[in-house]
Amino acid sequence: MKKRLLALSMAMIMAAGTLAGCEGNTGASTTTETTTTESGSGSTTTEAEPTKAPELDTTVEAEDISTEEEGKVLNIYCWNEEFKSRLTDHYPGYTEVDATHGKIGDIDVVWNITPNENNAYQDNLDQTLLKQDSAAADDKIDLFLVEADYALKYVDTDYTLPVTDLGISLSELSTQYKYTQDVMTSSDGKLKGLSWQGCPGVLIYSREAAKAVLGSDDPATVQEAVKDWDTYKATAADVKKAGYYMTATVNDTFRTFSNNVSTPWVSADKKIQIDDNIKKWVDDTKEMFDAGYIKSSDALWSDAWSSGFYPDGKVFCYFGPAWMINFSMAADTEGSIANLGQWGATEGPQGFFWGGTWICAANGTDNKATVADIMRKLTVDKDIMMDIVKADSDFVNNQPAMEEAATNDDYAFAVLGGQNPLAMFANGAKAISLDKITSYDQGCNEEFQNAMKDYFDGTVDYDTALNNFYDKITTKYPALSK
Repeated sequence: MKKRLLALSMAMIMAAGTLAGCEGNTGASTTTETTTTESGSGSTTTEAEPTKAPELDTTVEAEDISTEEEGKVLNIYCWNEEFKSRLTDHYPGYTEVDATHGKIGDIDVVWNITPNENNAYQDNLDQTLLKQDSAAADDKIDLFLVEADYALKYVDTDYTLPVTDLGISLSELSTQYKYTQDVMTSSDGKLKGLSWQGCPGVLIYSREAAKAVLGSDDPATVQEAVKDWDTYKATAADVKKAGYYMTATVNDTFRTFSNNVSTPWVSADKKIQIDDNIKKWVDDTKEMFDAGYIKSSDALWSDAWSSGFYPDGKVFCYFGPAWMINFSMAADTEGSIANLGQWGATEGPQGFFWGGTWICAANGTDNKATVADIMRKLTVDKDIMMDIVKADSDFVNNQPAMEEAATNDDYAFAVLGGQNPLAMFANGAKAISLDKITSYDQGCNEEFQNAMKDYFDGTVDYDTALNNFYDKITTKYPALSK
C-alpha cells in the first residue's frame, strides 16, 4: 500500500509540472500533465492547486535519531557542481575521491549530477524517486537539490522528509531569512528543505557606461537615475544617445515585475490572472524595444543576452542576485566586464529575488544524521557560512552573518570593483514575500514571455499574443481557464 501511495504521490508532482527550474541554470522546459504509475496500471492525471506560502507549524518537535544506524552510501542528486563545491570546500571532514565520489568518515558519497538542460535532471530525479521504496539501501537517494521555481513540486509529497524528522529543531534555524523557509513549507506546516543561500536581486550596471551616461559610476548616482520605472525609462533615452542599450533582452526586467504582483497567476477557482504589474512590463518593454533602448528580443541565456558581458556589447545594466554576478557573467573570461572588475550594483526600481537552491532529505534515506549534519553545517553554522561568502562571494542564508559582512571590506566583490553589495542584498532578502506564489508560476512565466516575444517583434498584435499564451498554458495545465 505504501508503495502505491508513493507512486501516486510521484504522479502528483509530475503532473504539477516537470519544470525547468531556476532560469539561471537551465535550458528549455517541458511539462508533463499525465504520468504512468510504477505499477503500470494506467495513467493518473492530477494537478496541483494554487499554493500560497503556508505558515510553519512551530509546535512540531524534532525527532531523536541518535540511536539510528547510518548507512554505507550517501547518494546525492543535483544538476551541477555548485552544491558539490560547497560540500567539498566547506564541509568539515569531506574527502574527495574523484569527480563523482567522496568520503565522509566511513560513508561513501556518490554524486549523481545530471544537467538541467531539456529537463534531464528532474526527469532522472523523478524516475529514481519513483523506485525509492523498492531500491536497495545503498541505491536509495539520500539527499537531493531543488530550485525555487519548482520546489513546490516536491514539498507536498512523501518524497521529502520534514527537517524535524532529521532531528533538526526549528529553533536552530532562527537566523535564516523567512522566505527561504516559506518556499519549502508544506501545506500542513512542515519544513521540507533548507538553503545555504538567499537570492535577492539588484541592478547590475556597467561602470564605464554609467560614467558615459551619468558622469559618475557611484551607486547613489546610478540609483537616482533608475529609482523607479518612469525614471528608468527616461534614463534609457540618455543611454541610447550615449551609444548603449539599457538591457540586453526584453526579458531582463521581467522577474522584477513578476515578483511584485498584487494577484497570483492562478486564482482559487483556477482562473488565469494577468496582474497589472505584468501588463506594465509588457507596455514598458514594448515601448522601450520599439525605441531601440533594448538590444534583443531573444531569451535570457542566449548569445544576445550574454553579449553585454563584454565592453563591446554596449549594455548598461542587468538584473540579478549574487550568484549571477559571480558565476554567470563570464568573470573568469579575460576581457569581460566582470573580469575587469567594472560592474557596479545598486537597488534599482523594485526589489526582487531570483532562484535559490534547497537541500532536501529523501524519504527512505538511511543516513539521516549525516544529511542533518550537512544541513546544519552549510545553512546554520555561522563560521562556515562566512567562509562561503568570503571564498565564493555568495549571499548566505544567515541574517547576523550578512549584517556583519555588509560592513566589512573583506567581503567586497572583485567583479564589482571592490564594492560590497551585501547590505543591499540583506535589505532585499528581508523584504521578500511569497504570498502570491502558486504551483503554476514557472509555466505561466515562461509561456507568457514566449508569447510576448512575437508581440515585441511586431509579428502579432497584443491580443493575438495574449490568446497564444492562453492556448499554451491551458494545454500545459488543462484545468486552468481564462
